[in-house]
Amino acid sequence: MRAIKILSLTAGLIGAVLVATAFTKHTGTLKNKNTDKPAGNGFAVIELFTSEGCSSCPSADELVARIQKENSDKPVYILAFHVDYWNRLGWKDVFSSADYSKRQNEYASWLNLQSVYTPQIVVNGRKEFVGSEEGTLRNAITAGLRTASTGKLTLNAQNNQGHVTVQYNTEGADKNSTLLLALVQKNGATKVQRGENGGRTLAHVQIVRKVQTQDLAATGKGSATLALPEGFNPQGYEVIGFVQNSSNGSILAAAKAGFEAGASK
Repeated sequence: MRAIKILSLTAGLIGAVLVATAFTKHTGTLKNKNTDKPAGNGFAVIELFTSEGCSSCPSADELVARIQKENSDKPVYILAFHVDYWNRLGWKDVFSSADYSKRQNEYASWLNLQSVYTPQIVVNGRKEFVGSEEGTLRNAITAGLRTASTGKLTLNAQNNQGHVTVQYNTEGADKNSTLLLALVQKNGATKVQRGENGGRTLAHVQIVRKVQTQDLAATGKGSATLALPEGFNPQGYEVIGFVQNSSNGSILAAAKAGFEAGASK
């Protein structure tokens, strides 16, 4: 995170030492590899609050893009919420919504923050920090993956005419739990004309296009519908959902579903 009998005996001892040393080094390497593997069945839900009108945000957007690429085979779920309160300062972010600003303010209440800001990242509903802090984000992901999950969520998404139907199944949710479902556009780009990023073309990943929170069915099983945005392409979207404690914001379980196979991870 370092005489012929005598000659034969000496050679034998040297050989034994070399073999033992080689064996010690080999087993040590194996031990280190095992130590690097995350323990438990945890996950990391990364919520980025960003805006195309904020000059500090592109570095955070680029960071989560790298994280997304590096962790495509792990239970790491990224959602980029484009807030709308920057829109009055020269550039209207086409991906922005007052709903996303409202969600960020919910976190300010849950986490006892005096104000909101961009770029901000919240991991698993409990840890927040400046969205461009790479080391902090990587540590939070590792901690989330190593923490055993207390709940379970599976999703199945189907593209119907004009909307998405999501079937869900939950286990281990408490009475204060709600289900958040987000329709996420995997990639997007904008040529910004004005504001702090005027003249730049900004690339984005995991853009939240629709979001809704609803009460869980008593059985833990149910369905929900999400409206489709203009230009919807099933191959370019996925649904991310998670079970969240409505009292403190802690996320208990998470999953995602694509539209090709319809299976959740």
